[in-house]
Amino acid sequence: MRNPVGGHVPVAGGLATVGLGYARELGAEAVQVFVANPRGWATPAGNPEQDELFRAGCADAGLSAWVHAPYLINFGSHTEATAEKSVESMRHSLRRARAIGAGGVVVHTGSATGGRPRAEALAQVRELLLPLLDELTHPDDPDVLIESTAGQGFSLCSRAEDFGPYFDALDRHPKLGVCLDTCHIFAAGHDLTGPYGAGQTLDQLVSVIGEGRLKLIHANDSKDVVGARKDRHANIGVGHIGEDGFRRLLSHPATDGLPLIIETPGGDQGHKADVELLKKLRGPLSR
Repeated sequence: MRNPVGGHVPVAGGLATVGLGYARELGAEAVQVFVANPRGWATPAGNPEQDELFRAGCADAGLSAWVHAPYLINFGSHTEATAEKSVESMRHSLRRARAIGAGGVVVHTGSATGGRPRAEALAQVRELLLPLLDELTHPDDPDVLIESTAGQGFSLCSRAEDFGPYFDALDRHPKLGVCLDTCHIFAAGHDLTGPYGAGQTLDQLVSVIGEGRLKLIHANDSKDVVGARKDRHANIGVGHIGEDGFRRLLSHPATDGLPLIIETPGGDQGHKADVELLKKLRGPLSR
């Protein structure tokens, strides 16, 4: 099965009106949206008319939809207010994702702040996030897709092996999955270049999280070298991962059919070029 290729689309001015219009301009086959200010704690109710138009528009166009939760969420935070707001914000993203028919909500795995031990932070992740996962009992409920970081600071999850303790803390819940950001995993030290780099990385990831848990890919090249621990996205093929890295990533069984969402620079033209290139790199209809 081919990988649907799309991007994160703007929604200010209307989830369906603006978001789906941008998706058409890109030639997108999948879309990712914010349902709240990504750098704030507000939990807006949304517009039911736009929700329905978005849901119907995605169905008509065969688009898969995904939600990215706000960046401020950190279930490992030592600050009580941040922890409480993280739960409220994530619950809101999950509720809104269901309303618009999204398949999953991407959320960053967070970090152990305040000098607290990693084990203590993971225990708090369990306390805060596991109840949210247990609430996902409706057939239309989205998955929770955790996304690792580039390895900055005291991140709880940056390398493939870090997903193991995170999954264990959440009892490997059936609604738990992974969104793999290619720039992040590369920056954290997994070399996706060379004849075996992408394959070895994906083999390791699958061995840690289990088959079928990888649900989505954020396809971003990296402005920095492998292991730099810098989250700086580059356009596809012009960064240090390169076209061959993405081509090999897409030839691995673990990525078969998974949607690719770009979060690259360059505005409209850069995004359109990246979508077109990834469509070429994904190979023929049957592989």
